[in-house]
Amino acid sequence: MSSSLSGKKLLLGVSGSIAAYKAAALARLLVKAGAEVQALMTGAATGFITPLTLSTLTHRAVHTQVSSGESWNNHVEMGLWADAMVVAPLTATTLAKLAYGICDNIIAAAYLSARCPVFFAPAMDLDMWAHPATQENVARLQQFGNHLIPVGHGELASGLVGAGRMAEPEEIVSHLEQFFQTGQLLSGRRVLVTAGPTFEPIDPVRFIGNRSSGKMGIAIADALARKGAAVELVLGPTSLKPNAGQVRLTKVQTAREMYHAATALFPNMDAAILAAAVADYRPAEAAQQKIKKKGDSMALDLVKNPDIAQALGQMKKSGQVIIGFALETERALEHGAGKLKAKNMDLIVVNSLADEGAGFNHDTNKVTFLGAGNKPREFELKSKAAVAEDIVAALAELLPQRR
Repeated sequence: MSSSLSGKKLLLGVSGSIAAYKAAALARLLVKAGAEVQALMTGAATGFITPLTLSTLTHRAVHTQVSSGESWNNHVEMGLWADAMVVAPLTATTLAKLAYGICDNIIAAAYLSARCPVFFAPAMDLDMWAHPATQENVARLQQFGNHLIPVGHGELASGLVGAGRMAEPEEIVSHLEQFFQTGQLLSGRRVLVTAGPTFEPIDPVRFIGNRSSGKMGIAIADALARKGAAVELVLGPTSLKPNAGQVRLTKVQTAREMYHAATALFPNMDAAILAAAVADYRPAEAAQQKIKKKGDSMALDLVKNPDIAQALGQMKKSGQVIIGFALETERALEHGAGKLKAKNMDLIVVNSLADEGAGFNHDTNKVTFLGAGNKPREFELKSKAAVAEDIVAALAELLPQRR
């Protein structure tokens, strides 16, 4: 059976860890699977394994600098050439550089130019791996849509035993093969995503809104695009935007604008994922001029906004799938189950502000899926990028198979 890596163009980044010796076996396995491999090494990595070794195994010159002598190694061209980039091993130093765009080595230069999926396999001592700075950098890379290949547990170079070992070459190859087998899982599917808050004007300078950043919905849009879906993102007011260039963006401000955009798009969609935190009410009338301060109190007359989830649930045709969100502060599963049924959804993603690290403005989320029969499926606290991957996988299972 041919490997899903056959014919794929891969950048292999090797940074300065004792685990760099595994890069030779990894390169050999990738080439054996039929991939074209271009190896990149940091200067520190060359102290653990020679460029000649990787050059011999990959049948290509190995780049260790952005420029060498009078020649320039075109990192932009390499970033466009590759079908995927894998950095293995990834040290704490190079991890931090990638997380913050510090471009002082060939791996960082190629990474910042890459338009392809990026996988990273960290390798470091257990205390370095567990340090909050490292974990924050890992979450940051995942937030960008990059793929973590989990570290292993075992004896480390320091003699200590714990988490921090680079995944074995066979595991890394398996991750890559699985990705390319399912990488276009949603090819040809059209998916609507709503994300962010809505702002309901009180007057020209004030509004009713909420603390949603749009991070979760944007991560979902990016994850869908990576799986080959055609994505329509209806995004409320936020400074954030999707990383995937193929996501079609519609910017809105108010709930009514989001309602009109979503209901116009949904009839031509295979699915909708409603991650926006839509304001339930708006002022009955927005003042044309700034309201001046008068007296000790002020009353606002609020009216109900149109319910986007309910409207799409009523419009839903056979074969269409709707996934919604329920952010609660109490009795989260009970309220989520009620919303799932009342709005004719296929799955609801429940999260609670009572869970540390979940909800608005965090880079992480802790969710529970409720579907048919209201049987909960709980997940641990993860980056929002990782949660998005779980949601996209659930959508793929819910969509009817095409003949």
